[in-house]
Amino acid sequence: MTGVPDGGDAVIEAFTAAGADYIFSSPGSEWAPVWESLARRHRDGLPCPSYLDLTHETVAVGMATGYGLVTRRGQGVLLHAGPGLLQGSVAIHGALLAGVPMVVASSESTTYGDGPGPDPGGQWYRNLSVVGGPHVLAAPFTKWANQAASVHTLPTMVTRASELASRAPAGPVYLNIPLEVLLEPWDAAPVQPVVARGTTVSSPADLAAVVALIEAATNPVIVTETVGREEGGMDALVGFATAFGIPVVEPNSAVCANFPRDHVLHAGGDLEPWVDAADLILLVNCRAPFYPPSRKPARARIVVIDDVPQRPHIVYQVLRADAYLEGGVAETLRALAAQAGPAPGRPGLEDHHAIEVAAVLAAEEKAAAAVGIDPVQVVVALRELAGDAIVVDETITHSRVVQRHLQRSQPDSYFYVQGGLGQGIAVALGVKLAAADRPVVLTIGDGAFLYNPVIPSLEAARANGLPLLIVVFNNHEYRSMKMNHLRFYPQGAAVQTGEFLGHDLSGQPSLAAFAEPFGMHGETVTAASELEPALDRALKSVRNGTTAIVNVHVSR
Repeated sequence: MTGVPDGGDAVIEAFTAAGADYIFSSPGSEWAPVWESLARRHRDGLPCPSYLDLTHETVAVGMATGYGLVTRRGQGVLLHAGPGLLQGSVAIHGALLAGVPMVVASSESTTYGDGPGPDPGGQWYRNLSVVGGPHVLAAPFTKWANQAASVHTLPTMVTRASELASRAPAGPVYLNIPLEVLLEPWDAAPVQPVVARGTTVSSPADLAAVVALIEAATNPVIVTETVGREEGGMDALVGFATAFGIPVVEPNSAVCANFPRDHVLHAGGDLEPWVDAADLILLVNCRAPFYPPSRKPARARIVVIDDVPQRPHIVYQVLRADAYLEGGVAETLRALAAQAGPAPGRPGLEDHHAIEVAAVLAAEEKAAAAVGIDPVQVVVALRELAGDAIVVDETITHSRVVQRHLQRSQPDSYFYVQGGLGQGIAVALGVKLAAADRPVVLTIGDGAFLYNPVIPSLEAARANGLPLLIVVFNNHEYRSMKMNHLRFYPQGAAVQTGEFLGHDLSGQPSLAAFAEPFGMHGETVTAASELEPALDRALKSVRNGTTAIVNVHVSR
């Protein structure tokens, strides 16, 4: 590398040492030192992360989230000053909820043109300054936020940020790197590589105490929301549940595939019947099992198995634990299973799964006979046509339908987008970047689709060769808004007059038409007979490298 190393080189060297594969950037003028460092490294054949220029902050952060969901490794995200950070804040908050590690950085000026060295530009003085610094803005929606105040501490600050992001609970961290620091000469000292985090398991005595509770239980149940996010988590849960003969419930709050839907111990998604009937509830990576939080099990003892049971980013959390096993969840489940004796013969153990299978089949038969296109029909068609796909879901009123009828049985085959709406396309793009050999399907409501930065997202798909199948569940309304109105005011003026505000999307443009300017495949489906042929054509397009949007007019 030639030229005088500066803060831009320090950033790239630190991200390289941290093992980042990518830097996702919605570019701002402060990042010229980073761009120059990348150009020099490319010229000189030196290692560095791949760099993606993206035209919206949500796309940059969302892609880092999707990539992290699959790889479980943190990446770098570069945004612009305070405004870019705020624009990306919804997606950063989504990454926090999803437990995805990443290092997000943006900049400020500390001299505003009155210091020595290069002129940062008048925009920092007039428009971009934030009282207290942009790290103050980031603090509520990141794990940790700070400023790198000197080039001499900059590489280690990036290293520390990377390590903090990956520690439980994993999530985004933020680093404010002033432009003056990026331009400051750097001594190019070697940067220590970031190593994998260690593993922990509860003590043998704590494990034995929980084994005793399980062996004494007559009607235990496992409840999980996110164990599938752990490396080896699904397999470990299968081994644990099988060893002790305990049914597993994936409640509606589950956000990934956690337990095979076709396993005889899968008891569906309804926790409520168990709250009063179970005598032992094992909460495995389950942050908010009971709603309302005051809903108390009638007689069950509760064991919480979680790396960090008390999530620091959740304002109010009620677990009602009688015992905790803290540490690596997959390792803990394997350690428990190793202590199991012969599986107890609990009467009716497989009945719960049989009941769920029958209910799913009945719902699908009912949907097939319905007038119009029932949302269940759409999910069944996707299940049959794209069984090998990873599904990313950003529906609201149809999310339970998607989760239940996809019938996923493999890890990393289903992810629900967490946080505010408008991230789905970007998250799906990140998933596709990490799983290039698998088709990726985004299921999304029409309201959520319109919240997304559609044009920057589709441009990112085209520019980076990341074909998606985007299936819109279009009921031409924000149905969740209307449902809440009716819930609060069932006999109100809106019911009497028919004046429901805040939900009508009947004037939306053709959503499939967004594909045309990008040379992508677009179709609108209005009849059930058209559904499977349209999805089949769209999947062929995706497998041939072209994104497809299928806008399905659903009946509810």
